[in-house]
Amino acid sequence: MTFISGYLGAGKTTLINELLATADRPIAVLVNDVGAINIDARLIRRRHGDTIELTDGCVCCSLSDGFGAAIDQIRARPEPPDHLVVELSGVADPARVLPWSRSIGFMLDGVVTLVDVDQLSERMTDAIPAHTIEAQVDAADVVLLTKLDLTDAETVAAAKAQLTALAPDTPLLSEPTGSAAAVLNLGGRRNPTFDALPPPTLFDRHVTERVAIPAGTDRVALKKLIDALPRDVVRAKGICVDDTGAAWLAQVVGRRRSVTELPVAEQADDEAATGELVVIRLPE
Repeated sequence: MTFISGYLGAGKTTLINELLATADRPIAVLVNDVGAINIDARLIRRRHGDTIELTDGCVCCSLSDGFGAAIDQIRARPEPPDHLVVELSGVADPARVLPWSRSIGFMLDGVVTLVDVDQLSERMTDAIPAHTIEAQVDAADVVLLTKLDLTDAETVAAAKAQLTALAPDTPLLSEPTGSAAAVLNLGGRRNPTFDALPPPTLFDRHVTERVAIPAGTDRVALKKLIDALPRDVVRAKGICVDDTGAAWLAQVVGRRRSVTELPVAEQADDEAATGELVVIRLPE
């Protein structure tokens, strides 16, 4: 069992997509929301409920019913996968869920923590994101640097120095493109012992809200809506359909805010999210 960790917007879903697209053996992936995993329709054998089965034997399941139920579902499959990858929430502390790796039939392979180098310095100036990132890095067997294309060499070097200070014995992988295979077969650098399974807490110290997007909101109006969000918003995502039928995806990752057109092929998976903005912010 491998856990994928990383603060909000670090690129975990992108890595999971790459992992599923390039897997050379049957794996299972547990995610917070199956709809967020944009799998090529040609790779999907069938879809039922919160599970997507792929033609290569891989399977993608939602964590909506909790860790225990999801792990039981994987274990009960007629042909169990070789490997289970768990994508944790962006504000989860991996140490709180590591005990699940002792479930019957599983063993811990490792923890991979993604870090957005473009915003690391800014995140670490605020106590709450800093606490979360420190916990995620401390639990990692490998730290994967992301968003390298959005910043300069000086910022990358500073991020590496900061991460090395936090976890001096943890390897840093600085080329995330094509690195999906590197998250498997880590072997783990520790042999942890756990006394009990603590309840997973996905949103410690963060506040989650839903903001309605008025019907017919166009790209310009949607951009104004997310630009007006308070500075304490660390992550937001929402979809709206304007009067022409075009679907627009709004995303906030720290200080980055964008509105892009959502391809028709991806609209079905995100249909449930249409018309509202899910906002995660720091508590007052």
